[in-house]
Amino acid sequence: MRLIRASECLIMPWKNGGGTTTEIAVHPQGASLDTFDWRISMAHVGGDGPFSSFPGIDRTLVVLRGDGIRLALSDGETITLDRRTEPFAFAADRAVAGQLVAGPIDDLNVMSRRGGWAHAMRRITGEAPQADRIEAGLLVLVAHAGSWGVTAAGRTETLAPGDSALLEGPAEVELGADSPESEMFAITLQPVS
Repeated sequence: MRLIRASECLIMPWKNGGGTTTEIAVHPQGASLDTFDWRISMAHVGGDGPFSSFPGIDRTLVVLRGDGIRLALSDGETITLDRRTEPFAFAADRAVAGQLVAGPIDDLNVMSRRGGWAHAMRRITGEAPQADRIEAGLLVLVAHAGSWGVTAAGRTETLAPGDSALLEGPAEVELGADSPESEMFAITLQPVS
């Protein structure tokens, strides 16, 4: 288990120059916005505007803070995301414009290079202790609210909000939170053969 503390994350400009993002993890390590295989980041969105285009990339987005964002996609599809909606997956090379519902938001993004890696993201709440298993690939846990205990291979670590843990499969993982309101996101990353 590799820990990534919130204080260790890199802050960098958006590809389109419209804001900043906090990079949690990237593969290969040190890869640029044009060369990553996969990337996990959090962004502060302070205004309306187009999303950066990432050719050949699949993306998943979830709102962490704020009242939400309306996405208008190039084929006419529209969707509103808020703190209660499930993570939304879409092709990052589609033209997307975002309009804030009522003020700034913070979001969590996962991107993976199509044909090389596949990813999925799900929300976990602290209602009861939970177990997870990853057979292969990677599992990245991103704590958002509350304190989380993560146990794998006989080692237990505590994640505060903004902290993450990266685990390689195969692995058995036990999760426990300090309150029912605790929230984290589990991201699986699998290489595509």
